Amino acid sequence: MKTTTSPFVAVALAGVAALALSACGGSSEAADASATGTTESGFPEVLRLGAIPAENSTDLAAGYEPIIAMLEAETGSEVEVSQASDYAGVIEGLIADKVDIAFLGSFAYVIATHNDAAITPLGAVIEEKGAEPGYYSLGITQGDNAEIDGLEDFAGRSVCFVDPGSTSGFLYPSSGLIDAGVITSGTEKDLAAGVQPVFAGGHDASALAVAAGDCEAGFAMQSMVEDTLPAAGDLAEGDLKEVWKSPKISGSLFVGNDALGEENIATLTSLITEKANSEYLLSQGFCDGECLLTDEDAWGFAPAQDSDYDGTREVCTLTKSDKCQG
Repeated sequence: MKTTTSPFVAVALAGVAALALSACGGSSEAADASATGTTESGFPEVLRLGAIPAENSTDLAAGYEPIIAMLEAETGSEVEVSQASDYAGVIEGLIADKVDIAFLGSFAYVIATHNDAAITPLGAVIEEKGAEPGYYSLGITQGDNAEIDGLEDFAGRSVCFVDPGSTSGFLYPSSGLIDAGVITSGTEKDLAAGVQPVFAGGHDASALAVAAGDCEAGFAMQSMVEDTLPAAGDLAEGDLKEVWKSPKISGSLFVGNDALGEENIATLTSLITEKANSEYLLSQGFCDGECLLTDEDAWGFAPAQDSDYDGTREVCTLTKSDKCQG
């Protein structure tokens, strides 16, 4: 695959090493097999799936295990999950052919394609059967904070973001802060001139840091704030106050590395959009009881194409984020 000399790629090289070291349940022999052997269905003997946690690793495993079991049954491959600490590690893993399948946010997908990752969308997350892909980011503060009622009040304050490569935890929030007149762009310099940025590393970490008062305000995906953390007992009613909601964001998605070949990419697309859903997985015994997929508690996946992410590309251009420069 073609690589680039962009600052992003240089920074992300460390992520490749971290990704390789953090592979769950893999071995050097398995990695060698993926390069030299194939299954009867034509897939590598080991399919490497790259993901980053929006929550803790236990929840990450629970959200992926049913999909992994289905993919192993259908392809005959062993699916090896490599968990990176940030978006850069997974993206560079795709670019360097260290990752075969990855689950990316909208912004991370745009960054990946902007940095010459040869990847194809396999399917975008939907919350329920028949729904359209897409989700929202929320601006939040402590429930009893009377000084912050909108993004304009974030100026000069400590603000929790998720990761510089996060769609709902950085890109769209940056756009919102620009519209509110708090920052002039999403570059590192201009961001620091308008707020005191803190990168929490996960949507749960960002929301919980705000609730604890470690950040005066912050951002996280809507489902994390309204559903996941309250259901886990980590947030109670009134702990947080929502002061902003983003425009609809293109859904997070599975992508396939084009190095797998057109036929395998087509097969994976069908598997993700037709069988990676709670209804099918429950019927086949891949789920035990409740079946919530990925770290977004999804029902399943709908077809996706590259042009679905043009809106994110437009926001990327607007914010002038360092990650968008290539």
